[in-house]
Amino acid sequence: MLRLSFLLMLLAAPVAAGTLSGVKAAEISGQLYAAGVAAGDPVLLIAAAKLRKSLVFRGEGEAPLGWEAMLAQAEAMAAGDDVLLGLIADVRAESSKGVASGPMYSIGTLASGGVNRFPDVGFAAGDYAEVYLEAKAETDLNLAVFDAKGQLVCADTDPGPIAYCGWTAARDAGYVMQVENLGPLESGYALMTN
Repeated sequence: MLRLSFLLMLLAAPVAAGTLSGVKAAEISGQLYAAGVAAGDPVLLIAAAKLRKSLVFRGEGEAPLGWEAMLAQAEAMAAGDDVLLGLIADVRAESSKGVASGPMYSIGTLASGGVNRFPDVGFAAGDYAEVYLEAKAETDLNLAVFDAKGQLVCADTDPGPIAYCGWTAARDAGYVMQVENLGPLESGYALMTN
């Protein structure tokens, strides 16, 4: 019952655009989704979908993990639970309140052991720069960011389908983002920046 109370509070509260960056909101929704899948918990999937629905991504193609797919999986897990099915319907019916300045994303596919590099991604000096990487399937993606001199600025090498880097840019310069697939299979992914 405590779990349901928490979800009701979360669903009732709108996501404030100024409280989380779009990239951070994408990361949190990805983590909630992964935790919900691992635990077989539709409540976490509903929360992840609600947060993901609040974002408007800028890019071409469909990001690997959309709010609709999260809700469909939650619905399958919640079969027979009228309260949860009602909450899922409520999230579906909400009008999107995404921020037009949401994260920019790039869609890619990477073979097992493959590496993709994205050179000269600009970030302004003094601004907090964020990069988020997620895959739809269970895999192991690593993310590294290098400055113009080739020095490592940030890396996330934790095993799993989600990676995040955040740092304050020292100067106006291009950075190189590197995505590596250490999983056993080819995987689609979305790379997002603020």
